[in-house]
Amino acid sequence: MLLTVSGPPGSGKSTTAEGLADIFGLEHVSGGDIFRELAAERDLTPLEFNKLAEEDEEIDRDLDRRLREIAVERDDLVLESRLAGWLAGEHADFRIWLDAPLDVRAARIADREEKTVKQAATETRARAGSEAQRYEEYYGIDITDLTIYDLSVNTARWNPEDVLDMLTTAVEDYDPEADEGKYPITGVSYDF
Repeated sequence: MLLTVSGPPGSGKSTTAEGLADIFGLEHVSGGDIFRELAAERDLTPLEFNKLAEEDEEIDRDLDRRLREIAVERDDLVLESRLAGWLAGEHADFRIWLDAPLDVRAARIADREEKTVKQAATETRARAGSEAQRYEEYYGIDITDLTIYDLSVNTARWNPEDVLDMLTTAVEDYDPEADEGKYPITGVSYDF
C-alpha cells in the first residue's frame, strides 16, 4: 500500500504521516526531512534553501526526482511532501491533503521552530507563493487543484489524534473492489 500525505507547511503532514505509518506498519518517507537535510548540508535554513531553489531549479528537481522514484519503485510506505500526491500519481493507493488556516499553521511552525508567529506567517506565505510558481513552471502542477486527492482535511478543526482516527478509518474501509476510479493525474510533466 502506498499512501501519500500532502499539504502546506504546518498542516500536520509529519504528525499524520508518522501516525499512519505506525498504524499500518508502513515505512515513512518525508520530503521535508530530505529538503531540510539538503539545506543543512549547505548550512542554510529551509527558507534560505527555498530562496536558492528559486534560482537553481536543480534543487527542486533533484528532490522531486527522488520522491517520484521512491513512489514508483517502492510499496508499503507513507510518502509525505507538498507534492507527494502529484509525484506518486497513479502509483498511490490513497492520496490525502491536509490544510489549516495560515494563522494556525504559522502558530504551529513558530512553536516548533522557536520564532514569532508573525515571522512564521510571513515566511510561510512567501514560501508558498514561491513554491506554487515553481511547481507550475517545472511540471505544470497547480498546487491549489485538490481534485486528485481522495480526502482533504482541515486539521485545525480536530486534534491530531482525531485526524489520524478519521484517516485510519477511511483507509481501513477502502474497498478496491468497490472503487469506481480515482482522479487521474493529467497534464503533469515529470521532466526532472
